[in-house]
Amino acid sequence: MEIENETAVITVTEFIFTGVTDRQDLQIPLFLVFLFIYSVTVVANLGMVILTKMDSHLQTPMYFFLRHLALIDIGYSTAIGPKMLVSFVVDKNVISSTKCAVQLFVFVTLIISELFVLSAMAYDRYVAICNPLLYTVIMSDRVCWVFVAIPYLYSTFVSLLITIKIFKLSFCRSNVIRHFYCDTLPLLSMICSNTRDIELTILILSAFNLFSSLLVVFVSYFFILVAILRMKSAEGRLKAFSTCGSHFTVLVVFYGTLIFMYVQPKSSHSFDTDKMASVFYTLVIPMLNPLIYSLRNKEVKAALKRTLRK
Repeated sequence: MEIENETAVITVTEFIFTGVTDRQDLQIPLFLVFLFIYSVTVVANLGMVILTKMDSHLQTPMYFFLRHLALIDIGYSTAIGPKMLVSFVVDKNVISSTKCAVQLFVFVTLIISELFVLSAMAYDRYVAICNPLLYTVIMSDRVCWVFVAIPYLYSTFVSLLITIKIFKLSFCRSNVIRHFYCDTLPLLSMICSNTRDIELTILILSAFNLFSSLLVVFVSYFFILVAILRMKSAEGRLKAFSTCGSHFTVLVVFYGTLIFMYVQPKSSHSFDTDKMASVFYTLVIPMLNPLIYSLRNKEVKAALKRTLRK
């Protein structure tokens, strides 16, 4: 870190993470807990990717989206998890400004991608329940690829825009990030120049991403609920509910955490509270997603049994 005397601006070449906690007695226990969580995340999601790719019974649009969801979860938990684990075993967890920018870029890209992949999965469930006879026609391979390719391209553009805007500004207050990874809120708090433009950009884009994807989810599940209530067979209603149950559980957990994290007034933000919320959606949710889909899904459990018998 170099200081220019004339401008009193700090030229940041590296950042220091404060980590999850500064309590020394919790460092080793937390290291073991998060090592376990990260290991389960990678193994479970990788297993879901391999299973949905290999098993012939899982070659449907639903599992196509589930495979991409698992890849996204592996991606952003890996972008954050290993570096966070280092903070528990070293005195000073340092990251270069370039690597910090890359971490922010990857994380934002994949989080936005997950929002729209989850909304695509909601639409897929709507078509499966409300238009079952046309399901294979509407949800063709081309349509499925469009539903994941566009979010990937869009999220890459948005993430690149935010990352460049943040790292073009000057950090003059400190190079200590009060977090365990490079996120927008702690980085903006360290910038000495006017951040109104970038804050407004992030707010508008975040609101658009969150509410546009939520709109697709709400509309899809509204029509799904109407279709289920119109079913005369109790067995049919139960099957429809079980089809959507896993996805709806994931939606509630993921969107609930993001709304708590980003749609609260700036004055009420606490970095300690944000850390706990961040731990949940960067490490815990990627671990829970494949477990929810495997434990609540008969087709996945049957595919796993077939694979293990081979």
